Amino acid sequence: MNYAQLLFPDFSLILCGYVICRYTALNRTVWQPVESLVYYLLFPVLLFQSIVKSPIDLSAASGLMAAGLISGLCGIGLAYALPHLPWLGKHLDPRDHAASAQVAFRFNSFIGLALAERVAGSQGLLMIAVLIGVCVPLFNVAAVWPMARQGKHSFARELLRNPLILATATGLVANLLGFRIPDWMEPTVNRIGAASLALGLMAAGAGMQFGLLQRSKLLSLSVLSIRHLVQPLIALGVALLLRLDPVQTTVLLAFSALPTASTCYVLAARMGYNGPYVAGLVTLSTLLGLVSLPFALGVLR
Repeated sequence: MNYAQLLFPDFSLILCGYVICRYTALNRTVWQPVESLVYYLLFPVLLFQSIVKSPIDLSAASGLMAAGLISGLCGIGLAYALPHLPWLGKHLDPRDHAASAQVAFRFNSFIGLALAERVAGSQGLLMIAVLIGVCVPLFNVAAVWPMARQGKHSFARELLRNPLILATATGLVANLLGFRIPDWMEPTVNRIGAASLALGLMAAGAGMQFGLLQRSKLLSLSVLSIRHLVQPLIALGVALLLRLDPVQTTVLLAFSALPTASTCYVLAARMGYNGPYVAGLVTLSTLLGLVSLPFALGVLR
């Protein structure tokens, strides 16, 4: 499987945003409204559609769902624990950690959908949809928590105001109730989804500042190591513990090694944190997917 070819579209869009923002008249004054459009409208529609389009069979997928949640909770716990490690915590900026912790456990669901279909066919596509449906609400809540806490905002209020969490929660409920997007609406929703992905990645590139990564090398190394090395190892251990079948194990390993979500940048920027730093982490994570995916699916599997 050509992982470079799979990841190239995302990386190229980030690069386009970076070049356009710095070398044309379409500078930051243009991209700030784009970020708001993506965050408040386009991404929520895309997340809702991604979750409701494939029925979730809770009984058949219970083992895989448990494995996804357990491995995800381990990643969240590790990301949260970084400032409390005696040999590391004193070197971490609390606000940068609050904004970047999400990079360690969130995932790019669109790459995941494409990858699952290639490695496990239609069955893999359904399984990754199940993982997206049960994990995205948890991961989005976990992403908001440290930023709300560090910024001394009401956590409940931030959850209720967060369009990504509202979209994923309502999508999961709609899926379980059997709701499906009507056929006549699907072309419009699909176009909104395509626009959200392209504009979100380009906005991440436009906000990116690689110089900030130099300032927080230890933090960058820590969250990216959790995302691309530790998470696949945890997923393998959980798959063995729960005795998942080979197809479920393959999908879980692919899920654990995905690059982080492009929405990490938008969420951090909209909540008033260091968006350019997080954008740099998103870019590095996309590149590291070229290593972690072959590691998970080739070495560990």
